[in-house]
Amino acid sequence: MLYILGARLLPDEQVRIALTKMDGIGPKKAIQLCYRLGISGNIKMNELTKYQIDQIEQMIAQDHVVHWELKRGERADIERLISISCYRGIRHQDGLPLRGQRTHTNARTARKLIRK
Repeated sequence: MLYILGARLLPDEQVRIALTKMDGIGPKKAIQLCYRLGISGNIKMNELTKYQIDQIEQMIAQDHVVHWELKRGERADIERLISISCYRGIRHQDGLPLRGQRTHTNARTARKLIRK
């Protein structure tokens, strides 16, 4: 197993596909990252040298918000909505859908969790 910034990447996948397994990096960013580093996106992760892996880590760390940083930012946004008691914050707090979805017949799992 290969770990880059806390994300587990499979060694037998292509570099461009393996990078998309990280939160915050999609197919386009993965291809751009490979191009900027001069690495072919079609080679396997286990074929990369230690130097190339370090380059990937450094490039991701300085240019992209990924994995735990992204999740921490999302959680902070939700906490802010809850603290100012806006409609979306109240719906988050109650565990209900917050984008106008129907709750009379759908969203049963959310309502079951509230009852317990």
